[in-house]
Amino acid sequence: MAEKLRDILDAVAHGVFPAADGTVRVVPQPSGRDAGVPAFTAHTVVFTDEDPARVRRTPASADCDPPAASMNVRFLAAFTERTGRRTDTVDVMTVAEPLPGGAPPGAVRIDDPGHPRVVSALERRDEVRVWAVDGGVLVLGRVIAGRLEAAVEVAEEGAEEARHRGLGRRLALAARRLAGDEPVWAQISPGNARSLRAFQAAGYRPVGSQALFPRG
Repeated sequence: MAEKLRDILDAVAHGVFPAADGTVRVVPQPSGRDAGVPAFTAHTVVFTDEDPARVRRTPASADCDPPAASMNVRFLAAFTERTGRRTDTVDVMTVAEPLPGGAPPGAVRIDDPGHPRVVSALERRDEVRVWAVDGGVLVLGRVIAGRLEAAVEVAEEGAEEARHRGLGRRLALAARRLAGDEPVWAQISPGNARSLRAFQAAGYRPVGSQALFPRG
């Protein structure tokens, strides 16, 4: 039976990481929507419907330290060209255990499927749930391999005041309280230092990096 991406990620969420042995592991895509490359310490998992042997040959062309080859621009560009997919940024993968509780005080659930924030969330996620609070938005939805993912957004107007009030951290913490009985993930751009700090302050720990390749 083929190894499943979800099994690997569930293990990582509980602190069990792949061996740091330089392996490039290729597993099937969980769905046709996305292919991608999660990278952990000296271990890469490529989820794609490509020929695994072809994928494993590509890191050698990256001309860099082998353990870092899967996040090298040459490796990712070759992946894009072969599959005809578009690429997103390379994100930091973070994860946190669920907490008891519920929606934050004053949060309003947005159930309108035509709401712009719901529409944009559904482009990348399934089973989307959205809450609006004064100055921000919290999104929960299912992403790659059915994982639960959180995203927060602080409104531009009054953003500095909201950040000083710790709104991003409180929304990230609220996601853990709305996660039920499963871990909640968040993918964050490495350059978004404020967001990284907010999620880390809310108890999310960095576990790897991920390049995602949606359909073109």
